[in-house]
Amino acid sequence: MIVYRLTKQRYSGDLSGKGAALFPGRWNKKGTPVLYTSESIELAILEYLVNLPSMISPALDLLKLEIPDNSVYPLKPNLLPPNWNQYPAPDVLADYTQEWIENGRTLALKVPSSIVKSSCNYILNCRHERYDEVRILEKEEFFLDTRLAKW
Repeated sequence: MIVYRLTKQRYSGDLSGKGAALFPGRWNKKGTPVLYTSESIELAILEYLVNLPSMISPALDLLKLEIPDNSVYPLKPNLLPPNWNQYPAPDVLADYTQEWIENGRTLALKVPSSIVKSSCNYILNCRHERYDEVRILEKEEFFLDTRLAKW
C-alpha cells in the first residue's frame, strides 16, 4: 500500500514519529510517536495546509511511503462521536488511537480525514513490530504554491 506525507525537508528522513509525540494531533496523545500519512498527494497537501503555522516553510519534501498491505485496521465510523471532525479534536479520538497502539494488532490505522470526509489518512504506529517494513519509495522537493495560503 502506498501512502503520502508532506513534511519539512529537514525532517523528511525521520520516520520516528517524534514530532507527533511532542506536538500531538487529532489522533494521538502527547508522548505517543505516530506518523501521520494520507492516501493521496492532494490530501497530504490539504492536511499540511490546515495545520500550517502562520509562516510557510519554503523547504518541503513529499514522501511516497510503502506500508505492508495486510497491516491496516480501518476505524469503524460508528465509534466516532458526532463532533469528531471539529477543532479542537475531542479527546476520545486520541484515546481510541492509544488503545489501538497498545493492542498492537496492526501497523496502520485507517481514519477519515476531517477535511475531506470521503478520503482517508493512515496513522502509523512507530512502535509496532512491523514498523521497520515502512519504506520511503520516493522523496522529492515540493514547492507549495503560495496562492494556497492567501486565506
